[in-house]
Amino acid sequence: AWYVPCLASLETLQELCRKENLTCKSIGITNRSLKSYEVEYLCDYKVEEGKAYYLVKWKGWPESSNTWEPAKHLNCPLLLQNFLRDKNEYLSRGRGSKATKVRNHVKTLKPAIADYIVKKAKQRIALQRWKEELNRKKNHKAMILVENTVDLEGPPLDFYYINEYKPAPGINVLNGITTGCECADCPAEKCCPKEAGFILAYNKRKKLKIQPGLPIYECNSYCRCGPDCPNRIVQKGTPYSLCIFRTNNGRGWGVKTLQKIKTNSFVMEYVGEVITSEEAERRGQLYDNQGNTYLFDLDYDSDEFTVDAARYGNVSHFVNHSCDPNLQVFNVFIDNLDLRLPRIALFSTRTIKAGEELTFDYQMKGSIDLTSDSAEGLSPSKRRIRTVCKCGAVCCRGYLN
Repeated sequence: AWYVPCLASLETLQELCRKENLTCKSIGITNRSLKSYEVEYLCDYKVEEGKAYYLVKWKGWPESSNTWEPAKHLNCPLLLQNFLRDKNEYLSRGRGSKATKVRNHVKTLKPAIADYIVKKAKQRIALQRWKEELNRKKNHKAMILVENTVDLEGPPLDFYYINEYKPAPGINVLNGITTGCECADCPAEKCCPKEAGFILAYNKRKKLKIQPGLPIYECNSYCRCGPDCPNRIVQKGTPYSLCIFRTNNGRGWGVKTLQKIKTNSFVMEYVGEVITSEEAERRGQLYDNQGNTYLFDLDYDSDEFTVDAARYGNVSHFVNHSCDPNLQVFNVFIDNLDLRLPRIALFSTRTIKAGEELTFDYQMKGSIDLTSDSAEGLSPSKRRIRTVCKCGAVCCRGYLN
C-alpha cells in the first residue's frame, strides 16, 4: 500500500488531542501534558528591569498561547541548554550579534536568532520522533540514532522503514524452499551451501570467508538447526548500533557506526521494493527529473528485477558512495532459491572504527542506480548525466559513472 504524509503540523495535531482529551505518545501528548503545562521548547529571550525572561512554547498548545516566563520559574535544564547552544551556534556562524538594546532598557535577541532557535527546536523534536519511529519498526536489537548538527534539514517526508523486500504485485520473493538441512551441528555434509554447490560462507567466528562474487547460502526456516546456527547471520539483521547523520560536505544524509566493526562482518541488508526492470526503467526516467533515485539491479543471474529503495527501505537507504569503500556487496539466498531474486547484504572490507562513516561503491558487482539528496550517482548502465563524486577518497575516480 502507498501512504500519504500527514499534512497537519505537529502543533495542530497536539491542539486537536488537547481539545478531544486524547493522548498520543508519538507526538508528545501524555496525560501529564493534558493535565498541566509542560515546556516543549524555548523560543526567545529578553531582559526587562534586570530580570531574565524566556518565551515558552507549551506542549499541546498552539504557538499563539506562548507566554513569557521568568527564568527562575523554569525547571527544564536540558531545554535551557539546547536554547543556549543553538543561540551560540548561530552567533558563531557570524549571523548576528549577541543581543540588541532597545528602548526602556530591554535587551532582546535579534528576530533572526530567535527564528533560528525555534527552527532548531522543531527540528530536534522531529528528529527525535523519527528516531523513535525507526526503532519501533526495526526487527533487530541494535539501536538506530539520528543526528543533524549541520543544517536545519528534518526527517525525509516520503520514506517508510521496512525490514525486508516489499514485492510489487505478481512478484514472489518467498519461493523455492520446501525442505531444509537435517544437520544437528552445521555445517555437515548436506548443509544448505553444499547442497547448492558452494562452500559455507562463514568461518567459526561467524566472519565471511568467501571472495566477492560468490553467493551466500544460509540455513532457512525448514532447517533442523536452531537460531544459534553459525550459518544464520544475515537473517538476524543488523548487529551494530548505527547513526543516520547529516554530512557536512554536501552529500546530505549518511550512516556511521557507533561500534567497532571487525573485518568481514555482516553490517546491514539493502532492502526496498522489488520491481521489474521495465518498471525500474520507467521510474528511473521520473527519478532523473527529481534527482532522487535508489535503483539496485538484482543482476546475479539475470536483469529481470530491481530493488527500488526510494520510498521504502532501511538504514542502507542513507549509505553514501565511496571509491574506497568499507562495505562490499554480496548476494544471499535463504528462504528463496530463485537466482533472479537474491537478498543484498553489505559486509565490512576492513576494520571500521566507532564513529566512522559506512560506504560502499555503487559500481560494485550488483551495482546500484542510486541518487538522492545524500547520494551522488548512478550505475554506468543507467546513468544519463555524469555526476561528480564527492567521496574525498585518495583514489577517487572523479565521477560515479
